[in-house]
Amino acid sequence: MDGVRAVGTDGGGERSAAASGRQRRGEIGKGERLADWTDGRLGVYGIAKANLRKVFPDHPSFMLGEISLYSFLILILTGVWLTLFFEPSSIEVEYNGSYEPLNGVLMTRAYESTLEISFDVRGGLLIRQIHHWAAVVFVAGMILHMMRVFFTGAFRKPRELNWVFGWTLLFLGIITGLTGYSLPDDLLSGTGLRFAQGAVLSVPIVGTYLSFFLFGGEFPGEDFIARLYPIHILLLPGIMLGLVTAHLILVFYHKHTQYPGPGRDQKSVVGMPFMPVYMAKAGGFFFLVFGVLAFMGAIATINPVWAFGPYRPDLVTTGAQPDWYLGFSEGLIRVMPGWEINAWGHTLALGVFIPFSLFPLIMMAILVYPFIEAWITGDKREHHILDRPRNVPVRTGLGAAWLSLYGVLLIGGGNDIVATHLHLSINAITWFVRIGFFVVPVATFIITKRICLGLQRRDRAKVLHGRETGIIKRLPHGEFVEVHEGLSQEQLFTLTQHEQEQPYEIGPLVDAGGVRRRVKPSQRLRAHLARAMFGPGTRIPKPTVEEYREVTSGDHHH
Repeated sequence: MDGVRAVGTDGGGERSAAASGRQRRGEIGKGERLADWTDGRLGVYGIAKANLRKVFPDHPSFMLGEISLYSFLILILTGVWLTLFFEPSSIEVEYNGSYEPLNGVLMTRAYESTLEISFDVRGGLLIRQIHHWAAVVFVAGMILHMMRVFFTGAFRKPRELNWVFGWTLLFLGIITGLTGYSLPDDLLSGTGLRFAQGAVLSVPIVGTYLSFFLFGGEFPGEDFIARLYPIHILLLPGIMLGLVTAHLILVFYHKHTQYPGPGRDQKSVVGMPFMPVYMAKAGGFFFLVFGVLAFMGAIATINPVWAFGPYRPDLVTTGAQPDWYLGFSEGLIRVMPGWEINAWGHTLALGVFIPFSLFPLIMMAILVYPFIEAWITGDKREHHILDRPRNVPVRTGLGAAWLSLYGVLLIGGGNDIVATHLHLSINAITWFVRIGFFVVPVATFIITKRICLGLQRRDRAKVLHGRETGIIKRLPHGEFVEVHEGLSQEQLFTLTQHEQEQPYEIGPLVDAGGVRRRVKPSQRLRAHLARAMFGPGTRIPKPTVEEYREVTSGDHHH
């Protein structure tokens, strides 16, 4: 790829010289003169020649990141439109509008303007719902994209920084969703804000100060909408836009990862050029995502604020759940026992503070995992070929365990909805989530690891004995066997290209001179973790060349 960049830079100079010669002879058009003027000052031609022919591999899972990107762009477009009509004011007014059931009801101007967008502005409800659905799809796409990156090991060197950018985008996306969902000041969003304010108050020592700072006084305060509004439409989207740009720049700077296969190694990429093939596909996919979101916004109601009514501190709506991506934190708080510590005239609400702290801690574990794995393996090489998840059972098990934990807590966050729809006891659901919080991730890890090892055994058998054809053959001595068909060289390479290095070990504790080595606690910890992740019982040895030749030398495939 470096060679391509060098050729592109030199080519830009040749183009400028040739264009200058044609310009002196009067053979150049206005458009080309403008392009030559721009290239002479910005070097656009050299950059374009080096990057527009950059090769991108073609695999459906790589489109998950693009779904997030396009949803983000749609969020910006629809959000700009909504700012033209939404009024972020806590001033109390009496509603007299198109939605007659609320006529004469006191509400904030923010809630009234949301109703006006929904019922009086042409296309307003459609844009509102596209905006909300895009937010849901944006976070879902980011989580799926990060899980694809995690399971395939795409976070390894040199892409650790891109993992940090992606994680930050996910975290900011969740916060942005919370602030946007709270702006209409309806009964549902107000209940969610009350929930958040209670969590902030549980922080020891500074909780009260943080709450007063965020809400401008006692909840609900008169300034919180005006404070959330610039955060939602300016601060957080601005930071996210910068991170998206940096993320895409790094994707271009690094070679794109690709799944293992013939012709694919750490130095070459098999796929399609960015221009025109990949760009045409990406452009079409953008309109496909936009069309799906518009269809969802047109036929599927989301956040019907008129059905909830304006927020009142003395009311709580039934089924008060935030968007699904916040169900993780809500489930933690809902199922936590109401533990408290009273000392020296102060109360520490552990029932709220512990789950409030667990959510960022679990998210932080996801953030630092690439660096922990790099420290355990000691691998400082660049990786551009992805792992097959089955070949790294412990990592795959950890990812599956996290997803199962998310699912269990999502049930806890909607325990009242689950109870009413399935006619179950809400106490039984709460205890299921409390026990499942500890049991389900462990069970998921064990099951996933065993599945991965089983798939490795199957791959080993396929390499040595070929693919089962379902054809039964009787041998001359009366034995019945199934005919196996040998794999192609392409399939053999894909199933055996992965590395199986020995995990890190401390080595002998006593050297040749009988002197006992000093081993740091960090080295012992690293050795234990390396054995747990890559030691015996975590992988099936792949077939060697000698084993393959021995099995295939005779009529072993029948």
